[in-house]
Amino acid sequence: MTTTTDEFYRDIIEGLAIHSGSAFQSDVLATISRHQERDLGAAFNKNQMASKLWLRDSLLEALGPAYANVTILGGWFGVLAAVLLHDSRFSIGCVRCVDIDPRCESIARSVNSTHVRIGRFVARTADMLDLDYGPAIASPADPRSTDLVINTSCEHLPDFGRWWQRIPAGQQVVLQSNDYFACSQHVNCVRDLAAFRAQAPMSRLIFAGERRMKRYTRFMLIGRK
Repeated sequence: MTTTTDEFYRDIIEGLAIHSGSAFQSDVLATISRHQERDLGAAFNKNQMASKLWLRDSLLEALGPAYANVTILGGWFGVLAAVLLHDSRFSIGCVRCVDIDPRCESIARSVNSTHVRIGRFVARTADMLDLDYGPAIASPADPRSTDLVINTSCEHLPDFGRWWQRIPAGQQVVLQSNDYFACSQHVNCVRDLAAFRAQAPMSRLIFAGERRMKRYTRFMLIGRK
């Protein structure tokens, strides 16, 4: 019997999921079996995962582990949400993942199906520039309420300033950008960390750092607007 390349890699992932008992790996396996989306490979590549793990660990150190609601903008296929929700060091009530690309919603739900089932993950197709972010400190009953806004797609925003103005003063935020000008989709790259800090001024900057990747440098800011 001939084994296809897809079956070959699925067998490996399934075996690893069984060995580790990882619900995350099981959800990923089910996703790649159900969704034939080529960009999933990019979403899980080593640079993307390294950036997400860097964010996870820096967030834990800078702002702590407990969040009732987290909003991830430009959340793509929900991989960052899964990284946070599967980390037992965090106590997160619910992650809301927003992306303008309609392909992403169903795939993000699949990647996070373990947490969809228990009401800890919601995916939505929307433009982050159209969202009402509400006050920085809102009632838990307010659907706009979120204690943390994460935007790892700042380089994709052609009008970053207009988006930044919509974020209420005092809101806890995590932002990532990069200097990968060679990518045509990156319309708002920054040349260095200082330029990123100038673009997104904070009332309290808790963390500012950079990490060198193969083709670019990724920048990250954590603090309160």
